Amino acid sequence: MSLPSPQAGIAGHGLAMLLAGTLAAACTTAAAAEPDALRLAKAAVAAADNQGQAFAVVDKKNARVFVFDGAGKLRGDSPVLLGLAHGDDSVPGIGERKMSEIRPDERTTPAGRFASEPGRNLQGEDIVWIDYDAAVSMHRVRATNKAERRLERLATPTVADNRISYGCINVPAGFYDTHIRPVLGGRKGVVYVLPETTPMQARFGFMGAG
Repeated sequence: MSLPSPQAGIAGHGLAMLLAGTLAAACTTAAAAEPDALRLAKAAVAAADNQGQAFAVVDKKNARVFVFDGAGKLRGDSPVLLGLAHGDDSVPGIGERKMSEIRPDERTTPAGRFASEPGRNLQGEDIVWIDYDAAVSMHRVRATNKAERRLERLATPTVADNRISYGCINVPAGFYDTHIRPVLGGRKGVVYVLPETTPMQARFGFMGAG
């Protein structure tokens, strides 16, 4: 019986190290490629930040909403329309102003963790309140102003034209009725809105440093 030469052992060890390094790099790349919304959802459930409640994650950079059950299982996702202006904070007192008084640069969708609850707007439509004081809600998209082309904006593959609202999150009616209303429209929940100007860790402490 012949024994492997020392050189063969060294070569085999080197190959194993190379493969291990390649696998580690691949895992790191895969983790980095995971959508921010899914990373936040996993972290929120692991930290019990959602307190067992169903929740939604709004990814402003990609103009998309993800809906999860209380255990963190993804129930569905959809494109959305967001506030015209980029930014992560509402202007103080904006919820008390008339829409006609709100400047284009003030039409932001705020980022952060919000305790959502079902409600109705002035027209009697059922909505999900995200920040009542700032008058920010999630609701079915309205196509009352044809010039704004809101339905067309939702249908395009780009996110560049998904900024049009006064700050509310506009959802396709079908998705709202199928996913938003059953999960968040009848009970309190949580809505996480990802920031677009700062790291997620700055808004969500349970994400930890990284």
